[in-house]
Amino acid sequence: MTTQTDRPTEAAPAENVKPERSLGSRLAERVSGGLVQFFLVVVGLFWLVPTFGLLLSSLRPPKEMTVSGWWDVFSKPSQLTFESYDKLLQNSDITNSLVNTALITVPATLLVVVIGALAGYAFAWMEFPGRDWWFLGVVGLLVVPVQVALIPIAELFGKIGLFGSILGVVLFHTGFGLPFAVFLLRNFFAEIPKELLEAARLDGAGELRLFARVVMPLGGPAIASLGIFQFLWVWNDMLIALVFSNADSQPITVALQTQVRQFGNNIDVLAPGAFISMVIPLAVFFAFQRQFVSGVMAGAVK
Repeated sequence: MTTQTDRPTEAAPAENVKPERSLGSRLAERVSGGLVQFFLVVVGLFWLVPTFGLLLSSLRPPKEMTVSGWWDVFSKPSQLTFESYDKLLQNSDITNSLVNTALITVPATLLVVVIGALAGYAFAWMEFPGRDWWFLGVVGLLVVPVQVALIPIAELFGKIGLFGSILGVVLFHTGFGLPFAVFLLRNFFAEIPKELLEAARLDGAGELRLFARVVMPLGGPAIASLGIFQFLWVWNDMLIALVFSNADSQPITVALQTQVRQFGNNIDVLAPGAFISMVIPLAVFFAFQRQFVSGVMAGAVK
């Protein structure tokens, strides 16, 4: 007769045995703490040094800028003044160019976002002949460089009277921004659950109402990311504006380049103008950074 002491010892449950961690996982855990965050903060501060230096330069008198660097402000803070900004506001070329930049950037951004969202929804959820081939054609336009189209479109705009106008610059930016917008939003909209759209259709929602009430709210992060990208691209553009604008429609980038060409020592206007041209895109990005990060992360997860 077998007693309880004669029974073989049971093995310990497998779940109680901790698996040996790899060297990579241990290193990743150690560097993912405060050291990495401190390093990223330092990199971010160094990245902002040129912007901070340009700000201090724009607040210094022109004669001080020609003899020393912007860091001289820390030893002589009394030299800070808004005199350069007063001269900037009196320079009609710069002030008009700022208005032109807004008249170009805002419509070009809105048109790309609205048309891109409508086309992205159509390619994702609407059935029509040749849908996939049309989408492949749109994707193919992503590889077309801007330089290839400058001369043909300039000739076309010259024949129809748009060359040298703000409308011509807006249309060019819109045309070349749409392929990326359609590609981005179509892929994002395609990940929306089909059951959700079918439920809305059963409730009597048409395509336009479905797009406005369901798709647009769900696609908010991607649309915000696209809007930020397009705004930054158009605001900082110089090539297209240099080709298609004239003295009355030139944006701030072309106006500053003109100031350098005509008045090489006009630093009292160039410094504050360059800072304003830089700080507005930064303000837009930081104002919508949460939506931008949400859109990027959502696209990565999907």
